[in-house]
Amino acid sequence: MTLTRLVSLLPALVLAVLVAGCSVKDEHTVAVTPQVVPTELTVAPDGLDSNPGTPAAPLRSLARAAQLVMPGTTVNVLPGTYQGGFRTTVNGLANARIVFRASERWQARLVPPPLSRSAVAWDNRASYVDIQGFDIDGSAHIAGQAWNTGIDSGGAYNRIAFNQVQHIATALPCGAKGGTGIGVGVDGDGQGKGLVMVSMVVGNSVHDVGAAACPYVQGIRMNTPGTVRNNIVYRVAGAGIQLWHDARKVIVVNNTVAASTTGILAGSGDHNHVINNIVFDNRYGVTEQGASGKHNSYRRNLVFGNRETDWRLAEGMRHSGTVAAAPGFIAYSRTGTPDFRLAAGSAAIGKGLEHGADGPDFYGKSRGQRDAVDLGACQH
Repeated sequence: MTLTRLVSLLPALVLAVLVAGCSVKDEHTVAVTPQVVPTELTVAPDGLDSNPGTPAAPLRSLARAAQLVMPGTTVNVLPGTYQGGFRTTVNGLANARIVFRASERWQARLVPPPLSRSAVAWDNRASYVDIQGFDIDGSAHIAGQAWNTGIDSGGAYNRIAFNQVQHIATALPCGAKGGTGIGVGVDGDGQGKGLVMVSMVVGNSVHDVGAAACPYVQGIRMNTPGTVRNNIVYRVAGAGIQLWHDARKVIVVNNTVAASTTGILAGSGDHNHVINNIVFDNRYGVTEQGASGKHNSYRRNLVFGNRETDWRLAEGMRHSGTVAAAPGFIAYSRTGTPDFRLAAGSAAIGKGLEHGADGPDFYGKSRGQRDAVDLGACQH
């Protein structure tokens, strides 16, 4: 090759080297995750929504706080009464959840505004959100739209924990159109992704939901994969806990359900597991209905004293390890505020599987790995 020819090829050779260099760098691109700086907002009954939300200058409403949150924000809500009927729409992240929490359990009370314009007390459309420790009470309705739902949570990977949801849809007419209601409802966007634990409903008290014997009103309804654990549910017009639509791979463990039309209803889905629960003094105990799958399991539950039947499972389905005896609560009645803790000598003590041992009970008492796991929401 002549020198003249080599010189003429130099621009092309240089370009080839540069392109090769770029391709090597592209193969070793490093993904950098932006750092999320946690922030906090404070909401207080004497605050102002024009404030910045600091402890010294708190906000007045959760609706305003919901507009200001970003991934990693914790909203601390001080004791007092607040207006419900709002929506949360900002997503958190897996490593930066958005947390709305009452500073004292059940001391931040959400009630309908004087002229209610929403049927839902708290409508969450976001993912990676925690709602913790609130008292959501629909009994103070004055005018406008009565609440038919306490907490309605969409999105994915949400946690509804330690709340009290009460007196929801109690004055609404019963009917499939317009007469439905839910204490805590969970739907998600994880369908079709093979997810085992999309959202969690943990340690809530859900009671006095729906007009008497209305089958269209449920206490806790799961429409998506997730976990329902350590909840106390009573006086629900329909099912205390209902699995519906896309409720597959749901774990229903260590709940106490009483004084409702149906205790636990698996109305759809498959690979659901009902374990360590107490289902007592309902019209129906544990039932399957509709398109329930063949891989559901029912193990180590106390199911007793349900007036029509304790069990109504699909043909070929079985339950195992069932305790058929009175639960022995400290103080139980169908009215007032029952005490669902277990008295000494209760048939529920020590009868559970270890699935319930990886977290505290309804009252925060440890279910230590060395201790026998009790049935129901309250560890003896």
